[in-house]
Amino acid sequence: MKVVSLVAIPLIAVSVQACDRNSSPADPAFQSRACLVTTAASAGDDAEIAKLQADLREQRSPARAAEQLGYRFVSKARLSNDAGFYTVAEQAASCLESIHPDDPAALLLRGHVLHQMHRFGEAEAIARRLVTKREFVLDFGLLGDVLMEQGRLTEAAEAYQKMIDLKPFYQSYTRAAHLRWLRGDLDGAIEMMTAAVKAASPRDRESVAWAYARLAMYQLQRGRLTEAERHVAASLQYVPDYAAALLVRGRILLAQDKTADAIGTLEKAAHENPLTEYNWTLADALRSLNRIDDAISIERRILADGQDPRTLALYLSTRREDVGRAVALAREELQKRSDIFTLDALAWALARAGNIDEASALMTRALAEGTEDGRLFVHAAAIAAAAGRSEDAARWARKARTFRFTLLPSELGVLRMGIVPSPRA
Repeated sequence: MKVVSLVAIPLIAVSVQACDRNSSPADPAFQSRACLVTTAASAGDDAEIAKLQADLREQRSPARAAEQLGYRFVSKARLSNDAGFYTVAEQAASCLESIHPDDPAALLLRGHVLHQMHRFGEAEAIARRLVTKREFVLDFGLLGDVLMEQGRLTEAAEAYQKMIDLKPFYQSYTRAAHLRWLRGDLDGAIEMMTAAVKAASPRDRESVAWAYARLAMYQLQRGRLTEAERHVAASLQYVPDYAAALLVRGRILLAQDKTADAIGTLEKAAHENPLTEYNWTLADALRSLNRIDDAISIERRILADGQDPRTLALYLSTRREDVGRAVALAREELQKRSDIFTLDALAWALARAGNIDEASALMTRALAEGTEDGRLFVHAAAIAAAAGRSEDAARWARKARTFRFTLLPSELGVLRMGIVPSPRA
């Protein structure tokens, strides 16, 4: 099963530069299954991975090679949405441990892999172990990431502040940007992500592309469509056909009522990254053009998708399809993480299922940090209307319209209705 983080910040592999011992082919480390799996794993035509695998196999700085391979496979998993690469990255961590037992670099790599696989409790235990042993900037980044996913923003903020204090650089700026956004400071998020773009190494092309794509999304939320498109273009200069940037471009075109122009871009984005959010955006655009058969074909893919249960729950709830499944998916996800967006997903599913009291309570929790997000506000407005709180409903609807540029056509439809319709029989 494929898994994806809410905000998968590209990882920069930073070696702790443990001294590699001179090893021979007979050494146990190089007989280990983990090292064999790491060197044998196929990564297509990735020349850098092939070179690192050769280094590990032939014992040229093997610890460094194992560590770098781990991060390369994490990146490969994120770009391809193939969770099998996370398994290889975990094997790379085990390989590194076999070369240097108790190496903090191996722990950090394993922690990042567990985070990407949504095993947040295990990743937190590793992060806490690391921060008690040393003051290394990326240890605090991992700790902040897993705390954020579990909805513990105050603790996450402390970890991220420690990152900034230790080293103000790309990784700390991106996390500060996301935290500011979660707390409703969109201007502050734009400021920090701009700093991240300037601090990123141009040699790490994915990191630069990711930062520009996030900056484009922030500008789209602000309604600055020209600025958003400029950042999309910059992202695509670093990684052509970068799915995240293509998705933002498609949304910019939708916001400009250029739906026909958006289709090709959204099709390419969904091909590169077939997650629910991408296919949902494409299906909505196709329905807007009355291309119903094409939309239904995409929607069948969405219903079969098991990669992102939270977004699937949101999709089902918004479309009023199989709300029972939506509730079950969101409840299960909440067992893993209780962040703002999982609370929102469950609140929305429960509202569509007619459980307005529980939905209202969860929505209050989802809004507590002050996150400025159009989707949240659409759900809050509809739930308040269903609960008979007309003033609250009107207030949230006004805020949702402020962020209309980021809403999908189906979400704009909910906003126009202003109520939660009864679930289908």
